[in-house]
Amino acid sequence: MMRELEYIRCHGSGNRFVMIDAVRCAAALEGCDLPALARAACRLDGGTDGLLLLAGGPAEWGMRMFNPDGSEAEMCGNGIRCVARLADERYLRADRFALVSGGRSYAITREEPLAGAIPAYGVRIPVGRSSADYAGGESIGGAIPELDPALEFTYLHLGNPHLAARVGRIDMELLRRLGERVATLGGLFPRGVNVSLFRVDGRRELFVATYERGAGITESCGTAMTASSTAACLLGCCDFDADLAVRNRGGMVRCLCRRDARGALSTRLAGNATFEAEAVLRFDGGRAERLAGSERPRAAETAAYDAFRRTVAEGSPIRNHDDR
Repeated sequence: MMRELEYIRCHGSGNRFVMIDAVRCAAALEGCDLPALARAACRLDGGTDGLLLLAGGPAEWGMRMFNPDGSEAEMCGNGIRCVARLADERYLRADRFALVSGGRSYAITREEPLAGAIPAYGVRIPVGRSSADYAGGESIGGAIPELDPALEFTYLHLGNPHLAARVGRIDMELLRRLGERVATLGGLFPRGVNVSLFRVDGRRELFVATYERGAGITESCGTAMTASSTAACLLGCCDFDADLAVRNRGGMVRCLCRRDARGALSTRLAGNATFEAEAVLRFDGGRAERLAGSERPRAAETAAYDAFRRTVAEGSPIRNHDDR
């Protein structure tokens, strides 16, 4: 069966996705093999990091996210900002609302545009210290010798599982080895785990690189930047209740980590939601291709983010907005 689906090529902090409005395209998606669609769609345009779906309706809006290998992720911090923008612009027109992903509800805020012109959204993410996705129990700066004998890892659960290790230098080859090693440790990580290395550049600035489950090394990972920021605060490298600038290979986000009187953790992640182009894809069950002549680039929006990314990479100061 040949399906024609409108999609948006978008990104959050350089983490690129194919995004489909599953509400508007409900009829075309009926009975669709979504993992197969994800695998095929992620090969479009030279490859993207996942397939996003805006799902639900007026009673409960939500996101579904599929990795390039077809596996479904419970949460995606960069992706949910893009889905939030789509829901806001097409249906909600609200400063604050909620999106459901992986069975959890996440509070969304529309943020002030970055650099005055780049659409931005924030999401508050509850952070757990343990889950069934890691058999080792709670680990805050602890050793996992099966994974690496020298590093100290913090395990956190944000709807999806994360390991974050502080390092003095980001070594991408080490990161690749760690991500691949996880696949051999099914007893410890029964559903895999996202692995990040983070460098502390001051009390209010980090740099994070991540190997994502089902995707490999990406330009950035929103929940990984959230986990790394939270880990830095738990380890005393950064401060709770302080606005943190978190840089990555794809740009920069802001994180605000909080711990309440009972010790419960949550972190608000805020950053861009950039739409690069709109187009139509054809999917026959195994292969996806862009319909010739259907692409409508958003050149000005793409250029605005590229200029922002260059500014961040050059180390120029970026104004942090107040928490809302």
